[in-house]
Amino acid sequence: MRASHIAFCSAAALAFALSAGSASAQGSFQSCLSGLRSAASAAGVSTSVFDSAMSGVEPDMKVIEAMNNQPEFKTPIWDYLGTLVDDEKVAEGRTMLRQYASVFAAAEQRFGVDRHTIAAVWGVESDFGKARGKMPLVQALSTGACYAPRRNAFFRGELIATLKIIQRGDVRPERLTGSWAGAFGHTQFIPSTYLRLAVDGDGDGRRDLVDSVADALHSTANFMDKAGWVTGATWGYEVRVPDGYRGPTGRNPKKPLSHWAAEGIVKYNGARLDGTGNAGLLMPAGREGPAFLVFKNYDAAYSYNGADSYALAISLLSDRLRGKPGVQGQWPTDDLPLSREQRRELQRLLIARGYNVGEPDGAVGSLTRAAIKDVEAKMGMQQTGRPGEKVLRALKSGRV
Repeated sequence: MRASHIAFCSAAALAFALSAGSASAQGSFQSCLSGLRSAASAAGVSTSVFDSAMSGVEPDMKVIEAMNNQPEFKTPIWDYLGTLVDDEKVAEGRTMLRQYASVFAAAEQRFGVDRHTIAAVWGVESDFGKARGKMPLVQALSTGACYAPRRNAFFRGELIATLKIIQRGDVRPERLTGSWAGAFGHTQFIPSTYLRLAVDGDGDGRRDLVDSVADALHSTANFMDKAGWVTGATWGYEVRVPDGYRGPTGRNPKKPLSHWAAEGIVKYNGARLDGTGNAGLLMPAGREGPAFLVFKNYDAAYSYNGADSYALAISLLSDRLRGKPGVQGQWPTDDLPLSREQRRELQRLLIARGYNVGEPDGAVGSLTRAAIKDVEAKMGMQQTGRPGEKVLRALKSGRV
């Protein structure tokens, strides 16, 4: 579970962080580590565990950069969903549901959270274990604790939680790698969430979210259960909203279905509204885009990462895994997003034209974005670096 809504560093703080290679900055880092050592000791972490875990650790300023560029909050919703809820992801998810059928069944029975939702979290968080992050947790979290002054309490707490995991012996220190915010394992728990909610799913007496799929899936089901999951209820569904609607939107406030029906809202297929409890009207791309009524189970997914784009990805992917259709309404853009396979195709076409974009893996990094900007400039388009259908069509047609 990634940390949500982490505040941006000030420009001054970031400039200071980027100077960490200097002797004075290194001295500052060591001084900070000394304070962290005392805090960890006060929290019950032995000094020997701290010293062993932090031996040779140096700050990594990519943590600060990543903190300021979270995709859940900066990427258009249609782009965010385009790669997380595509046909490829659905096919992979169905394969995992078959491969780990007994594990999903056990987690479902134990916690009352359906297997499709558990699988969707796994798919969105780490692409079913293939993308779990490579940053050593102690390095990422100590960097944040020392160089992100507005969020140093968060990073300090997560670092201490990581040291407690090491001290308990549930996960080997060298296996504790993950994201810049400390999320690790198949379903990307942050360390403090691990301490509260990780469970043993395979019966070996350990809680290993890195090397035990069963532990990870059972722990995710436990998280969703503790977040208020209602067994057998829907997360929500897509709806049609009358053109003249000017009322509130958002997952909150939630209102009775009778209220929404009185506003003229119906299911996307025209059927009457149904569901358990009150619902909120979510319009993630504004009044011109698709709309959804969302219930309590949507809130459980939202609590995993604190972003509507994320919760919607989990919810829609779970529906696709159940065999339901994806989003039916049109996103308010004339340049539709690309699936992962289309992004790989885009990268291959760029490589064929001499651009250096690295491996054509579908992950759009700085090299791919720079190449796209150059293509956009040649097309007379605004230079955004965004991988969309317009650029792909231009490359395929040979216009660029």
